[in-house]
Amino acid sequence: MYRYISAFLMLLLVFGLACSQTDHTESQQKVDTAQPSTVKEAVSEAPVTQSDTTAVVDSTGAAVTKTIAMITFIELGSVNCIPCKKMQPVMKSIEKKYAGQVEVIFYDVWKEPERGKEFGIKMIPTQVFLDPEGTELLRHQGFFPEEQIDEFLQSKGLKVVEVPST
Repeated sequence: MYRYISAFLMLLLVFGLACSQTDHTESQQKVDTAQPSTVKEAVSEAPVTQSDTTAVVDSTGAAVTKTIAMITFIELGSVNCIPCKKMQPVMKSIEKKYAGQVEVIFYDVWKEPERGKEFGIKMIPTQVFLDPEGTELLRHQGFFPEEQIDEFLQSKGLKVVEVPST
C-alpha cells in the first residue's frame, strides 16, 4: 500500500515540476494548417507592422469589417493547473493593452487534447505567438511574466493602446 502511495506522490511531484518549469525559445516556424501537427521553418524576422481588415459575413448575413490581429497569442494550458491559472489575468491584460493588435486564444488541453498535439506541446502552460500568416514568432513554456510579453510584443512593433486598471 505504501509503495502505491509513494509512487503516486512521486508522480505528483514530477507533474508539478513540469507545470512550473520554464523554457523561453524564440523560433521562426510556420504551422502547416493542412496538417496541424507538422511544423515548417520560415525565414521572416521582420516586425509585424499593421493590422489588416477583411470583409466577413456575420450570423445575420450582414457584411461586416473584421480586424485581423497582427499577432495571435495562443495559451495552451488548463483551468486546473496553478501556473496556467496565474496566466489568466496576464492574458486579459495583454488583450486589453493591445486591443485590435493581439488576439488572445486559450485552449484547455485537458478538455481539448487535440490542441496540444496540434501545437506539439510538451508541458503546460505553453504560449505560442503567431503572425497573421501563421508563422510562429515565439514559443514559451511555463508562466510567462507580463513584462516579458510586453517586451516581445513591442519588439514586433506593437503599441500599448490602453493601460488596464488594476
